[in-house]
Amino acid sequence: MTAAPVQETLADGRWRTLTIHEQMGNIGSEVERAIRAHQAGRQDRFDRALDRALELFDLTAADDRWRGPRRREILRAREEFCRLFFDPDPPAGSADGLKRYFLAFATAARR
Repeated sequence: MTAAPVQETLADGRWRTLTIHEQMGNIGSEVERAIRAHQAGRQDRFDRALDRALELFDLTAADDRWRGPRRREILRAREEFCRLFFDPDPPAGSADGLKRYFLAFATAARR
């Protein structure tokens, strides 16, 4: 018997039991993995981390608890994450800015 992929388990309801800080902190882990893999030229790892990060962004944005300004912020963070890799000329320091942004959520989730 094989285990279900993590995202399937999360989509089945566990993700919705996490706080916004925990959800965003987990997204931040994938964002960090994607950035590191991209910088190292590890395309296979980058692709997996990119997919996981986008799926977690989407699960979080679909959570009905985060309506209004929170959902807009989640989607804005997703947009900036995508911009980092798909904009031909991303702003200088965007990778570091995203890392700092998500670190704040991870820190808050640990409290």
